Amino acid sequence: MRKLILIAAALPMMAVAQNYNNPELSSQTRSLSQVWSPDNGDGTYTNPVINADYSDPDVCVGPSGEDYYMTASSFQCIPGLPILHSRDLVNWEIVNYAVKELEPAELFAKPSHGNGVWAPSIRYYEGEYYIYWGDPDNGVFMVKTRGGDPAGEWEKPLLVIAGKGMIDTTPLWDDDGRCYLVNGWANSRNKFASVLTVREMSPDGTRAIGNPVIVFDGNGNENRTCEGPKFYKRDGWYWIMCPAGGVPTGFQLAMRSKSPYGPYEHKIVLQQGKTTINGPHQGGWVHTKYGEDWFLHFQDKEAYGRVVHLNPVDWSSGWPVMGKKGEPVLTYRKPQSDGQWPVVNPQESDEFSTPHLGLQWQWHANYHQAFGMPTAFGTMRIYTYKLSEGWKNFWEVPNLLLQKTPADNFTVTTKLRMTSKADGQFGGLIMMGLDYSALVVRRIGQEFQLVRMTCQDADRGKPQTEEVIATLKPSAKDKIDYKPGIHEDIYLRLKVAYVGGQNADGTYRHEARVTFFWSPDGRKFSEAGPAFRMRQGKWIGAKFGFIAAEPDPKCDRGWVDADWIRVTP
Repeated sequence: MRKLILIAAALPMMAVAQNYNNPELSSQTRSLSQVWSPDNGDGTYTNPVINADYSDPDVCVGPSGEDYYMTASSFQCIPGLPILHSRDLVNWEIVNYAVKELEPAELFAKPSHGNGVWAPSIRYYEGEYYIYWGDPDNGVFMVKTRGGDPAGEWEKPLLVIAGKGMIDTTPLWDDDGRCYLVNGWANSRNKFASVLTVREMSPDGTRAIGNPVIVFDGNGNENRTCEGPKFYKRDGWYWIMCPAGGVPTGFQLAMRSKSPYGPYEHKIVLQQGKTTINGPHQGGWVHTKYGEDWFLHFQDKEAYGRVVHLNPVDWSSGWPVMGKKGEPVLTYRKPQSDGQWPVVNPQESDEFSTPHLGLQWQWHANYHQAFGMPTAFGTMRIYTYKLSEGWKNFWEVPNLLLQKTPADNFTVTTKLRMTSKADGQFGGLIMMGLDYSALVVRRIGQEFQLVRMTCQDADRGKPQTEEVIATLKPSAKDKIDYKPGIHEDIYLRLKVAYVGGQNADGTYRHEARVTFFWSPDGRKFSEAGPAFRMRQGKWIGAKFGFIAAEPDPKCDRGWVDADWIRVTP
């Protein structure tokens, strides 16, 4: 009844409700993003095809020739290795994750920012899909489907090569059934980098049977920071496609050899040129059944993360020249496909009306049941995390429930109830990164405070600052003697506004401001504190979602019940 009353009170907002997370709905009946869709509806698309942080994307085509699957770096966020599906390389939606828990489990039980899954590759081979990735601290992992369906079950990840510093791994199964693996190296672990190595694997790809051979060296030249290699074979040539020159301003290389061990000749095949698309590189090439070639890659947009672009590939010169004469396109014709496929976008809004967590959400560490769970009441419950003694900021919090920013400009509104069992418990809406800001409801005695909590350089252990916005009377109190709680119903909102532009040296910046608002009834919203400069996280873009925590290690947990969250212009 409470939910029905709230829906009736928010009819204007219901017009924007989305059905992303109902598994009984087909793609044709899923709603579109209101803030970014690349499909122009006239046979063309506008980049980025995914305006969200899918760093280091890779793509492959399934046996039908019509199903494309993408994965991307997920670092410490869980579930990990997102699986996105498309029928035309332009319209994408999230259909699964390949990893439910990172290993070693004890390492990832708490946030291990920037570690975990680095630059994966996805391949289809002999009826199954495979994903390889390098964990810079533990080694090379592989996971494969169980039954050949990327939207279905994946097997438990297998450590195929133990060791430090191996990153950005891609397998290649050759025509004779032999398997090779190319990878880059992390200077932060081994104190050397900018080299690519190839080694032979067992034919099933489960273990190395050869030692690495350096096949390309970018040290001391313009190809510094060569990394993220993808391995292919075409017309008798072995091809390695990799970025170089650094993430914000680098370029894409293609290199070829008649042997997997080289030597390789190389050319720059994609760079910014006269466009505004900085650092176009690191991604995956796909050849379609219609004879077309395309390249999906990222662009680093700082606080927004690394968003996904689609560029055509021209092989007429014998080299994969990407975009328009080697420069990225902004708008272009869509790839040829079989039929009119529906326009879909990665999931954003959530009504929390199903008994499973929506695919747009990730925790900041391996999931534990005490983080929170869906309810049968049409809400998502997040329990307060017990902060450590002497805590300074939220960098330690594992149960942050977050999703990626979906556009340059957007609004997020949520209806939630904070239930508190003890003083100091709080919960609310957060924009998380190396810097963060949150608007939370915190219990003080028998009342609540509305508080802005903001931190600069959270990764460096800097303490957060607080500003009390308002004092609120509880919406309800438990009428029991045993461990009663008090409750606060509230609407919280944040708005993201792009304020980037061109710098004096001709480069471009991608800067955004976040403004918070609140309302007791969902009708009239009041601004809550100053604007906040959004900042990326550790190797990931800024993410928004829910925070629930408390400083008392002994009391019963409080919780946030999120009724819904909606992303609108």
